Amino acid sequence: MKKSIRFLALALALVMMLALCACGPKTEQGPGPVSNPGAESQPGTEPSQSGNEPSGEASGTFKLGGIGPMTGGAAQYGMAAMTGAQIAVDEINALGGPVQFEFNAQDDVNVADTAVNAYNILKDWGMQVLVGAVTTTPCISVSQEAYNDRIFCLTPSASSTDVTAGKDNMYQMCFTDPNQGLSGAEYVKANFPDAKIAVIYKNDDAYSQGIRDAFYGEMKDSIVYEGTFTEDTQTNFSVQVTAAKDAGADVVYLPMYYQPATVILNQAKAIGYAPTFIGVDGMDGILDQENFDASLAEGVLVMSPFAASSTDDRTVNFVAKYQEKLGQLPNQFAADGYDCVYAIYEAIQAAGLTADMSTADICEALIATFSSDSFTFTGLTGADQTWSANGEVTKVPMAFLIKDGVYTTP
Repeated sequence: MKKSIRFLALALALVMMLALCACGPKTEQGPGPVSNPGAESQPGTEPSQSGNEPSGEASGTFKLGGIGPMTGGAAQYGMAAMTGAQIAVDEINALGGPVQFEFNAQDDVNVADTAVNAYNILKDWGMQVLVGAVTTTPCISVSQEAYNDRIFCLTPSASSTDVTAGKDNMYQMCFTDPNQGLSGAEYVKANFPDAKIAVIYKNDDAYSQGIRDAFYGEMKDSIVYEGTFTEDTQTNFSVQVTAAKDAGADVVYLPMYYQPATVILNQAKAIGYAPTFIGVDGMDGILDQENFDASLAEGVLVMSPFAASSTDDRTVNFVAKYQEKLGQLPNQFAADGYDCVYAIYEAIQAAGLTADMSTADICEALIATFSSDSFTFTGLTGADQTWSANGEVTKVPMAFLIKDGVYTTP
């Protein structure tokens, strides 16, 4: 009986494909704030050619959910990731192929309980796959719900190992916190071999703490000062900045998001302290921070898998579309959101999924595809990306130097 139902579903899908070829699809957008009905594709927007051979005829309109902070203090991250995801959805739908997406993005204000409420809204809507959540703490809470419900998730930027621990359905587009810390340590060893290092990190944040721990494990013999802060104390860093200067640190490692980093850079300038500041992917977006003097970031090194200044056709097209939507350059979070959708799209094709399958069946098939040795993905944030069975992505990190207000290659 099950085989007969599947055969009937496939037959109906083929009929739908012929209809789509004749008239093109109408895409019903979800109620999320970044919906863009009627968007048209531009040259150079075709999905990457990763060599993933389809195992069957994928088809149907899949309900794709998104969760991230689109209001509040972390809104730049959520708006970036969800806008990037929406651009990818619009491009894929405009191709007119048998696989289409209906996208619904929900705001979690970077609060765990709100993120769970957003998840439940999407679940009631019929979400089959989730892009999110964007930030770590909300994603940890959402990931447990999605694991229980057997819904596949690909987070653009939540990087703590707590996101994936014990949950086989949770995959990451960005580096894990330990991998970020290790890559940062390798970069410092190679480029600042004799440096005296200071580290300032947020010890009540899993993201900052996780990166610091891995970095410290590799660099402890070169660290001359460590300073900490919390959510409640991130408006004044005069003690930490002065202590780093007094310790003679000529490299200051900042495993944090850009908001507290702007305060650190400002207070360092105020006391005439000019070490080499090295940030992580959470610092991407610092140049667009409202009321921030971008000249303070001159000479800062940012470890990130994406730069809006890249000149390849796909990045140029993406940047143009993003600027048209939000009036600013995309950051790494935007590129991650875009890549999430395309990676899911290619995995759906490789697995031969149809939209009438249960979320549990879709979840199991995507887990098998993403963790397969034969599945690779090339996107804005790296070529030939692969995933391990624990959801961690493997790709090459890059360092960018902020010079004259743009990212450059050091």
